[in-house]
Amino acid sequence: MTDRMVTDAQNLKKLIREAEALADESMIAFARLKQAMLSARQNPAVEVHTGQRALMRLNQAEDQAIAMSTNLLRVHDELSKLAIEKMGADSVPTDIPQEAVQTPTNMPSMVTHEA
Repeated sequence: MTDRMVTDAQNLKKLIREAEALADESMIAFARLKQAMLSARQNPAVEVHTGQRALMRLNQAEDQAIAMSTNLLRVHDELSKLAIEKMGADSVPTDIPQEAVQTPTNMPSMVTHEA
């Protein structure tokens, strides 16, 4: 194994972790936004239906963020498999259970494309 391969592998490991962290941060931001939206709607001067469409859109964005996170996990899994294949015993692969990267079959898709 060359020094270049080790350097590339270390860079990939760093970058996939960064991408996963950003995906998590986006989901945290969505949760904060939802909490603020719901809190604002608790104001007695605001009608109960105010912001309902915005909440529905936010839920769609959350669903897409979770799908993105799952796809990044799949990328991580593939890179880990490549590390084993190309670097052998020198690598420390990430063990990702198959159920973590599979879409549950009993859950309906929440992502819709309304105008």
